[in-house]
Amino acid sequence: MWKPSDRIQWQSHAPAASAGAADSPLFRPVTVNRFALKTRSWYPAVVSWRASEDGHVTPSTLAWYRRIAMGRPGAIVVEAAGIRDIPSGPLLRLSHDRYVAGMAELVATIRQASRGETKVFVQLIDFLNIRRRPEPDRFLTRFLVITDRHRTLLGETDDAIIRDRLKNMSRAELETILDPREREALDYGARERITDVHLPWIKDLPDVLPDLFANAALRARDAGFDGVELHYAHAYTMASFLSALNTRGDGWGQTREGRVRLAEAVLDSVRGRVAPDYTVGCRLLAEECIAGGGTVEDAAWFSGRLAARGLDFLSLSRGGKFEDALQPRVGEAAYPYTGPSGYECIPHAISDSFGPFGRNAKASRFIRAQLRGAGFDTPVICAGGVHTVDMAETMLADGTCDVVASARQFMADPDWLLKAREGRADSMRVCKYTNYCEGLDQKHKAVTCRLWDRTALDSLDTRLCADGRRRLEAPA
Repeated sequence: MWKPSDRIQWQSHAPAASAGAADSPLFRPVTVNRFALKTRSWYPAVVSWRASEDGHVTPSTLAWYRRIAMGRPGAIVVEAAGIRDIPSGPLLRLSHDRYVAGMAELVATIRQASRGETKVFVQLIDFLNIRRRPEPDRFLTRFLVITDRHRTLLGETDDAIIRDRLKNMSRAELETILDPREREALDYGARERITDVHLPWIKDLPDVLPDLFANAALRARDAGFDGVELHYAHAYTMASFLSALNTRGDGWGQTREGRVRLAEAVLDSVRGRVAPDYTVGCRLLAEECIAGGGTVEDAAWFSGRLAARGLDFLSLSRGGKFEDALQPRVGEAAYPYTGPSGYECIPHAISDSFGPFGRNAKASRFIRAQLRGAGFDTPVICAGGVHTVDMAETMLADGTCDVVASARQFMADPDWLLKAREGRADSMRVCKYTNYCEGLDQKHKAVTCRLWDRTALDSLDTRLCADGRRRLEAPA
């Protein structure tokens, strides 16, 4: 796993001019059960930060996906849409019927731009509450809940006096008074966990989430999406239930059987709500990449359980966890892609001796082999540092996956596969893996690519961000 002490500068591979002939396996159809693509290419869900503050599709959302669709990938997974009808900023939602019309317009836009060649899925997500890192004085005088433990340790019953004393303590003194979760809330911002079963809304998650996912999937079907991708990966609720760190003792954690129960229940609920022939897949971590976290063997076992229940595709990622995220600045929230596991999810040009390319391939190949050995033909999609046709072809040929996913390369050049298919690979814009786009995501700014977002800003048909300094879509 990536260690920040390892710092080797890597360069993206320049594609050969002849790469990607029309008879490449990358451009051949794949059909398994309900799952059918015209090419084996996949644009995975990436939050573009173009939705409205109340979660609706905007003209900027339509323009972003229109430009990706013009490159005609086999599938586009529209970015994570929330399943709860709660304020969550400029993130898309499918938590209420009022979002269906906008999503239907988005589906129609993608179909038209791709000439009907691209399947359109949407990712469904649930996440728990996380707060920004507070000012220390504000945390101690306002947010910290004073308990009998504090009163006993300080020999004081007046909460106002306790807060004043805490505010004037040294860090070393605070360490003796605050418990680990309180110190985390002070240093990183408070974060709910699925193991906080003393909170009723956390305890009840297994009872609540299956219906919420199923209702959102039904809305996705009504909006015209070809299918849904259940978000079981990274730092979010469903991945936390699957995690090896899930210690819930109520039957929904601890063992593999306990940890997979909710994933199975959600899949069953969604499948029961939509038509039997509707595509339902999931995004899953091949490895958690954190101390004590889930392994590739865990992921293979979970994959088999989900495949046995009729999962239509398995999209594999890795890492991206809160447990090893770097400390945020005061006023900002922790971001799960800043630590070593975050690097595994979104590798950078500054890397270790393995490099940033194809870091998820070995784990994906293992999981796919385990599925095939168990008799399942569930298509496996692999993402993680894929940016050339040659690399994609190798992954398809050696059993790594059935479909190749590449977010950053599609953002760098939405037309990269068209250029390859037409023998114009030498004109591709190739992702440099600087993670400029990821930095924008961390700041909740509209995601763009540094290879094109400062070009032709004065063109009449160029859409600009609010400050006028970046274009919002790649040049056509």
